This record gives sequence, C-alpha cells and structure tokens, in this order.
Amino acid sequence: MSSGNAGIYHEMIVDYSRNPLNYGKMDSPDATHHDSNPLCGDSIEVHLRLDGERISDIKFDGKGCAICMACSSVLTEAAKGKTVHEARLIGKDDVLAELGLENLQAVRIKCALLSLKVLKYALYSHLAKCGGDGDADGLKEEAAGLY
Repeated sequence: MSSGNAGIYHEMIVDYSRNPLNYGKMDSPDATHHDSNPLCGDSIEVHLRLDGERISDIKFDGKGCAICMACSSVLTEAAKGKTVHEARLIGKDDVLAELGLENLQAVRIKCALLSLKVLKYALYSHLAKCGGDGDADGLKEEAAGLY
C-alpha cells in the first residue's frame, strides 16, 4: 500500500468493520459454512441463496477483528450476483487489493482471508450436494490452501 493511500484504506477498513455490508443471518440458505481463526478470535459463517447457479443473496455472520470484518464485507459485495463459477474465481489478491492489504503481515493473513476460505467451502458444499461440475474437489483444495 502506498503511503498516500494508507489513510484512505485505513478509513475503509474501520468503516467496514463498524458498518459491515451483508451482515446477518439468512433463513433457509442454499449453502452455508462456518470456520474460525482461533489465533485472533475471528469466527465467520457465510450463507448463500442461489437462483439457479447465480448467487442472489449472500450474508455473513459472526465476529472478528477489523480486517476480518472489512474483508468479509468486501467479499460478499464482490460475490453477490455472480454465478457459482464466477464466485469461485475470486482470489485472495482480489480481496486484499480492494482494501490495500497486498503487503499484509503473515500473522494477519488468516484474518483477511477467513471469509474467502469460508465462501469457497460453502460453494464446495453446494457443488457436492448438487452433483458438482467435476471440479468440486479442486475448490475444496483451493479453500484449504489459502493460508
């Protein structure tokens, strides 16, 4: 992150953590997954509602540090309206770059990527339940290897 943009990104992270987008529970989601980062105390659950193969709604619930909550907000905004295939292509660089976290310390990477890991596992569970597209296991491996 360049020093000129550091303040803007810091403000975005604080704002997203105080006023997270797409925060809350969802009744009868089509797919859901939960995971936690015990080192920081982050605990995130992602809920997906699908219209065919398109994510018509996405919510996250839980608690986390400012980075975790901000990245969860950014990720849910990025995934909303995308097809399952498009959402599974969202990568860690996409999430980190949105908040200027490309040079994040290794100890905080789990905070930033927890929601992406949870989303990928939720997509995996949906694909596995629906017969998949032949590469559901690849998505599971990708989620497991994020950090």
